[in-house]
Amino acid sequence: MRAIRILAVAVLTWMAFLVAPASARTAAPVPAPVPCPGCWKPALNTSWQWQLSSVPAEPFLNVTMYDIDGFNASAAVVRRLHETRAGRKVVCYVSAGSYEDWRPDAAQFPASALGANLDEWPGERWLDIRQYGGKLGQIMRARMDMCKAKGFDAIEFDNVDGYTNETGFPLTAAHQFAYNAWLANEAHTRGLSVGLKNDLAQIPGLLSYFDWALNEQCWQYDECTTAQNGGYGYDQFVRAGKAVFTVEYELAASSFCSRSNAQNFNSLRKNYDLDAYRVACR
Repeated sequence: MRAIRILAVAVLTWMAFLVAPASARTAAPVPAPVPCPGCWKPALNTSWQWQLSSVPAEPFLNVTMYDIDGFNASAAVVRRLHETRAGRKVVCYVSAGSYEDWRPDAAQFPASALGANLDEWPGERWLDIRQYGGKLGQIMRARMDMCKAKGFDAIEFDNVDGYTNETGFPLTAAHQFAYNAWLANEAHTRGLSVGLKNDLAQIPGLLSYFDWALNEQCWQYDECTTAQNGGYGYDQFVRAGKAVFTVEYELAASSFCSRSNAQNFNSLRKNYDLDAYRVACR
């Protein structure tokens, strides 16, 4: 069923592309990756927690990395996460591909950038990422500045695979690539490490822009590795010395942990709402 849905989305996207104005069919030129020698580069084996639905409270887990909501977490929480474990890094979660009506900057989004609703996520709509050269880009820069000001070490941009979904816009792979590369470069100019969230098919091209990767459910859908996909996979990040973090929601840990460990992935079993519950594979 998932393969059928992906094919249907691809057909709809192509049809929208054909009827779109020429100006909407092309993506902006993609700049070279911005180096960030001072950015945190997680070790291939990095213990971590991903907790978005609530702000972590002390006592914190004894893990090297916490990935938490950038808006909800205060600078004091980020500081305490640093203070309570030497070398701990904190990742700032923000959505870069969707509008969320509960965020404090929601009123700043132009109506023209708001697309279809995200399935099963009330109050959330896809964004026209082609507009990042204007107001949308200003909003995302402000979000990155917020992450930097609060003391985060890295950033996780969510929903950066809109071109594979029914967004309401004729987004192409080229549009997505240009936007994701721009996000990574903007993060690096702020000294923030940056992770590629999902968007598996563009791993070969985006690998040089991102410092690590995070995926949801790649074992469930048999798409974690190059051997499974043909031309792309998270083993390419590992071969480049870049850490991979994966999460499964529906599979039992016993069904994927040994495979994750063999690939040198840092994998967790989590609940869909990304609360404090966690089962670590290693």
